[in-house]
Amino acid sequence: MAVKARPVSSEQALSNHRLPMKRNLVTFFIATSVRSTLLVFVMSLVAITLMAQTPAPTPHVEQVELFKVEEWVLSQGNVESIAPEIAAILGLGSDRLPVKVESFRMSDGVSRAFAVSTNPSQKGIVISALKIIQDSNRIYALGTAWLTDRSGTLHQTIRVDASGARVLPNDSRAAEFKDIKAFFVKKLKATNPTTTSSPSR
Repeated sequence: MAVKARPVSSEQALSNHRLPMKRNLVTFFIATSVRSTLLVFVMSLVAITLMAQTPAPTPHVEQVELFKVEEWVLSQGNVESIAPEIAAILGLGSDRLPVKVESFRMSDGVSRAFAVSTNPSQKGIVISALKIIQDSNRIYALGTAWLTDRSGTLHQTIRVDASGARVLPNDSRAAEFKDIKAFFVKKLKATNPTTTSSPSR
């Protein structure tokens, strides 16, 4: 006896036709998700590798050179001191500040000085360009002084004249500060051309 085939409705036929499409879409999205995850992972590995290969930052040339000037002044400079009122306005205490100094008198009468504090609790470098003025009543200094450190960072700028000392904006004398730092680096090289010391502290 022949078995009569059950007729398939149009809805069942359409549902059966959609099943492979659903499976294909699921497979597609899974594959896409896996590829995206792998891409992110690979990019992360590349970034980490590049960071590992990037050389560590090296000290700026100016920083190394200023350190050498500091060491030179400490080893060969004259023993002097900075007046209490100047030390106070620079934030280096209220007492007379002991320093080692190298200074050079220029043709215009201005003395350029590089002073390094020898007080362990008041570290700092004072670079100045001052001219001694003498009138009938008194003697005073006229010019500019800068507080810095071995890195060459400018911390304070002051103007010195007959009325005393006052703080100036650092950018008001920044170009002159850069020039005077370069001046002392050149003086060091001229005095000690074979100096090869490097920062150790």
